[in-house]
Amino acid sequence: MGPFLPTCLGSLISRNCRNSGLYKYLDHNLLSGYVPSTIWENITFTPDTKVDINFEDNLLSDISGILDIPPNVTLKLNGNPVCTNAIQHNISLLCLSDNGTKETSDNLNKPVSTCPPQSCPIWNYFEYVPTLPNTCFCAAPFGVGLRLRSPSISNFLPYRDQFDQFITSNVYVKPNVPLNLYQLYVDSIEWESGPRLRMFLLFFPEYTNNSNTFNASVIQAIADTFARFTLPGSDIFGPYDLLNFTAQGPYSNVLLPSLSNHGISKGAVAGIVLGSISCAIVIVMSLLLFFRKIHQRSQAKVVKDQSRSLAVPKVPLKMDGVKPFSFEELQMATSSFNITTLIGQGGYGKVYKGTLADGVVVAIKRAQQGSLQGDKEFYTEIEMLSRLHHRNLVSLVGYCDEKDEQMLVYEFMPNGSLHDLLSAKYKGPLNFATRLHVALGAARGILYLHTEADPPIIHRDIKANNILLDSKLTAKVSDFGISRLAPVSDAKGVATAHVSTNVKGTPGYVDPEYFLTHKLTEKSDVYSLGIVFLELLTGMQPISHGRNIVREVNTACQSGMMFSIIDRSMGVYPSDSVKKFMALALRCSLDETKDRPSMLEVVRELENISSMVPESDHTALDMLSSGASVASAPSSSVYDRRSTYLTIDLPGSDLVSGVIPTIKPR
Repeated sequence: MGPFLPTCLGSLISRNCRNSGLYKYLDHNLLSGYVPSTIWENITFTPDTKVDINFEDNLLSDISGILDIPPNVTLKLNGNPVCTNAIQHNISLLCLSDNGTKETSDNLNKPVSTCPPQSCPIWNYFEYVPTLPNTCFCAAPFGVGLRLRSPSISNFLPYRDQFDQFITSNVYVKPNVPLNLYQLYVDSIEWESGPRLRMFLLFFPEYTNNSNTFNASVIQAIADTFARFTLPGSDIFGPYDLLNFTAQGPYSNVLLPSLSNHGISKGAVAGIVLGSISCAIVIVMSLLLFFRKIHQRSQAKVVKDQSRSLAVPKVPLKMDGVKPFSFEELQMATSSFNITTLIGQGGYGKVYKGTLADGVVVAIKRAQQGSLQGDKEFYTEIEMLSRLHHRNLVSLVGYCDEKDEQMLVYEFMPNGSLHDLLSAKYKGPLNFATRLHVALGAARGILYLHTEADPPIIHRDIKANNILLDSKLTAKVSDFGISRLAPVSDAKGVATAHVSTNVKGTPGYVDPEYFLTHKLTEKSDVYSLGIVFLELLTGMQPISHGRNIVREVNTACQSGMMFSIIDRSMGVYPSDSVKKFMALALRCSLDETKDRPSMLEVVRELENISSMVPESDHTALDMLSSGASVASAPSSSVYDRRSTYLTIDLPGSDLVSGVIPTIKPR
């Protein structure tokens, strides 16, 4: 049909412009043609004139020229083909619906493509760049899922251009080089209660003749911008949650930062600053008291060291199965503690690989002056391990306590710790069956401590560093320096439910109820083991910058994105078994002690999950464990704890440290 609108609509308005109000509803009339930009020429409106023209849901396909609408005229074009190019015509506000419904992806006015269908290689996840006009450029997009937490707008479409400009001008593909506007496409939106706006963004490579894909560094730069919350604040769009990354096809092997749903708001920063200022006086006074105590302790240490150096040599400990070694024997076993035999170190001292006179290979932990492990922990570990014998507990071969030296001699674990196995320096296969095998071994060792040791023992420091692995990847629980005996029955057969003690352990693994109440129970070990299970499933570290792995995993699971946080190095895995293992891990790491399972329940559930794993996966594990070691790094990395957490006393203010590395898959 022809452009009939200029005559009929212009005369209609001119005849009625003297009226205080004109309301004309021409929606759903199959009107076609274009909207004329000259429709308002030579028409004078009185100050109180209001004109409301509704052309919604017709077939109007274009606009002639620039549509300059007077302030007292309302024109509605929603539902017309012209709205598919609302951004180009600058008529986004005219294309909004006023029926009270929220915007959806259908309202985004997606560009009409003139490119031939199915011409892009979809097997490599290529698609046309929709925001590149008059060009059929196939490229592989990188997806980012966001949720605007508190936008100040109720309709997104009028602000879409501003949003595109905001994002592309603040995402840099290289230093001082932001994205081009056409490289961003808002693929979908969905309003949620709050109101919050969930959206999915597609980023496309730059239009060149050289490549249809981003290189890995650009993908990482885009991902880091969102994961580290480096976008500047926006009064319109507000803060955001990062929901997911979609890296398919050519980007499937790119290492991306872990997801996090919370940034630090300006209010939080202000609160931190004010809190810091408020505490300044207290800190100064505390420092004065601290230095005074340090001075007193240093004086006492001098007296103690002098007394010890003059004291009669200690009477050797008498313990079955544990051999006392002389300093000379261990010195010879390590070639005078040569640096080539050093295989790890921590706050307590260093660990050496040694060969005894009878040819037995051992690990020798040598404490250093001023170490975090004192006399009490040294003798506790000897006493504990001398009477504990289980295939999933590390064996103590002997000790040395002479010449101001304290050393413990253990069986040597060629595959180091579980932390080593999960870290990037090991490239051996680590499928789900292997991880489940390690988890079950550790759980059986702890079950032995809780139910079969006499009296029962609470380990108090279960963590990935304290689960060692032998040549067959059998897990062995180690480091009993801060272990405590579990409550025992009194003369009437009544046992207390907990041990009251100062809080010790490793940040990220400490039972929150134990931390708050100082009441240590066997389920404190269950909580710590639950954190280890989450590490096995996700490859994440326990805590980082005040955020812990339990909260991150719970958030992902509650939003239906559990599989997005599974460690990518696990390869193919049975989803049902992974779901059950994840559910068990989260039960173990519940805040309330009473809600956690017992170690017996944990072992039974792990055995049940293990029975579900395909036989082929168990066969692969057998083949892996038949070798000497899965470590591809030099042996000096075994027992290396320089980049891990130390076991410490935990007064309340020290539970979480701001210097812990960022959470990310290892």
